[in-house]
Amino acid sequence: MDKEKLIQEAYLVAHKIEENGNFPNNPTLPLMIYKGTFRLHPDDTEETIKRVFAQNGYTNAWIDGIFDYHHYHSNTHEVMGVFCGKADVQFGGDHGVCIELDKGDVIIIPAGVAHKKLNSTDDFTVVGAYPNGLDYDIKYGKAEERPEADETIAKVKNPDSDPVYGSKGHLFECWYNQNCENV
Repeated sequence: MDKEKLIQEAYLVAHKIEENGNFPNNPTLPLMIYKGTFRLHPDDTEETIKRVFAQNGYTNAWIDGIFDYHHYHSNTHEVMGVFCGKADVQFGGDHGVCIELDKGDVIIIPAGVAHKKLNSTDDFTVVGAYPNGLDYDIKYGKAEERPEADETIAKVKNPDSDPVYGSKGHLFECWYNQNCENV
């Protein structure tokens, strides 16, 4: 894997997503989409994305699609890299933002931000992982999940590295320096 040929400087799309009904979302840390990060070649596999994430401290990886119902994780942030296909994904609950995800995109989802696949091509596949390999919970936006979920989200620490760029990258600009252009 030649990182210089695989990874290119991505176009950043960032959204702060406020509370939406029973979804706490994350008004402090923006959702970040790195458009066109990976230049995947025909001989690349999902393992290619897994390796990049693992090199930067994001493990406990999985390969699949995105659930077609709103859900969120209260105890960890999540990163996903689109390996194949495209999908429309809604972030933030019923009134949240809809984003088209394409092959090569990377999505960094802050703890608490709801996400749901609205539609996709049949081949849509993502690789997901978590900072420091944390095990994740799944919350569904039920009223009884809060305020405990809010307390858990507040305790989640920022990752030590960007899932793609390591010690550099937009994660530091947006989450540590709170300097995102698109927010």
